[in-house]
Amino acid sequence: MTTDVRKILAIGGLYSDEGDNRPLMQYLLDLAGKPHPAIGFIPTASGDAPSTIQRIDEIFSTLDCRLTRLEFFDRTPNVQSFVAAQDVILVGGGNTKSMLAVWREWGLAEILREAWHSGKVLAGWSAGAICWFEQGLTDSFADRLRPMECLGLLSGSCSPHYDRESDRRPAYHDLIREGLLQPGIGIEDGCAVEFHDREVHRLIAPASSVGAWAVRPGQSGGEEEIVERALIAERIEI
Repeated sequence: MTTDVRKILAIGGLYSDEGDNRPLMQYLLDLAGKPHPAIGFIPTASGDAPSTIQRIDEIFSTLDCRLTRLEFFDRTPNVQSFVAAQDVILVGGGNTKSMLAVWREWGLAEILREAWHSGKVLAGWSAGAICWFEQGLTDSFADRLRPMECLGLLSGSCSPHYDRESDRRPAYHDLIREGLLQPGIGIEDGCAVEFHDREVHRLIAPASSVGAWAVRPGQSGGEEEIVERALIAERIEI
């Protein structure tokens, strides 16, 4: 059965000056709309790195939820059964291109699409944020930041780490200006954009942060430039 509202929480970066963002993770759990929700963590982008898994275990051990994880680089469980058992799916950061290649091989991309339509909350930071969009700005390649095609649940493009990595903003601007990336959203670390269906619903960010930026081409003096504005949405400060 299809739910009335499909939810995605795109997080620019999980770690920031505000700490490890337990309030943001609690907000994510609350989106499930039920007590003691089941959350499934998918650390594929980091190659199932033990350090990433340990950090998530530490964060969610203090929150009222049931945390399990789906790993692909050991013996992999039934992927469809894993997703079916969750209320919330959280995807970690790392190499987006490699992550999506693994997901497609195991059929997870389509399973997650169906889960979104059925009412499960999808979320993630960095690679786990841009993967939901039509396109993303990725550092999956060693030489430079590049555009890549993603899953297309959300319209447009996305860049994470918008305030933290000095090359992100100019690279995002250049690729949009050149038409290699669609207009989209740059999300700061420790901040999140909540989507209902394919529309921005809410911005979740610390008081000290802008949170996210809408980025698109514009015109100035006959020459194309990039217009960047603070994302206009209902805001919750954490």
